[in-house]
Amino acid sequence: MNVIECDGLNKIRGKVNALHNLSFTIKEDTITGLIGRNGAGKTTLMKVIAGMWRETSGTLRVFNKQPFNNLFVSVNSIYIDDQLRFNSSLTLSEILKEAERFYPNWDTTLALRLFSYFSFNPKDIHENLSKGKKSTFNAIIGLASHCALTMFDEPTTGMDAAVRKDFYRALLKDYLNNPRTILISSHHVEEIEDLIEDIFLIERGEVLAHLPMDEFKEYAIGLTGRTEIVSQWSSNKKILYQKTNEMNRTFMVVKNEAFPLEQAKRLGIETSSISASDLAIYLTNQRKEGIDNVFK
Repeated sequence: MNVIECDGLNKIRGKVNALHNLSFTIKEDTITGLIGRNGAGKTTLMKVIAGMWRETSGTLRVFNKQPFNNLFVSVNSIYIDDQLRFNSSLTLSEILKEAERFYPNWDTTLALRLFSYFSFNPKDIHENLSKGKKSTFNAIIGLASHCALTMFDEPTTGMDAAVRKDFYRALLKDYLNNPRTILISSHHVEEIEDLIEDIFLIERGEVLAHLPMDEFKEYAIGLTGRTEIVSQWSSNKKILYQKTNEMNRTFMVVKNEAFPLEQAKRLGIETSSISASDLAIYLTNQRKEGIDNVFK
């Protein structure tokens, strides 16, 4: 079953086409990483899916329903980001009680255990928390809701490294015990690549890649060798990045196709794998050369 179905989705905000002709599906009980640079359209897409914003054109279905202002979608999904705010008259413990009343699958035991583990004061007010503590509390709401569709938009903003690690571990352990569809956005692939099953990469509101994580890691290959040899050998290949040093040696990243790698090695070309985080950077970079070229 597909939880999200999207066909030709467009969203215009002001004069900007924030989402452009997106078509994709996300099936139930999976963790998908929504990856992209700042301004790529991640937040816009998640808010449209959550029903907070209406799409400009195209078709979007969440649980087979149009999500905008839809109570069924609201009850069965949750959107968590670092801008989440709560009534300042409620203490943190009171917020947890109100969440229990709203979300039918709310896990009180998990919420209280995480609340205690991260050392929250039940009488504290949300707006008085530090940025990192706000993100941590918001994450507890997202995890404990056990919504069929759970969306985390850059959930670790402000958290220190230890808390980020704990959050991702808690997310994975709870997902294994209670599978649901989780969409988590980040511009740091390295933090979530061992967590996600599928990667959804967008740039300037367009889909660049939507693949299982294992396939994404094999998407490209690195070539290193004498510039003239590497350039000649890659002349008919899709180049994602290249850099040449003063020793006339070039490092090039190309799409991994059915290459005669043995032939490349005989020509003195070294091959190397490309990490998922580096590949995301290369794919979303509008230039094939690096920042060093600015200083030439």
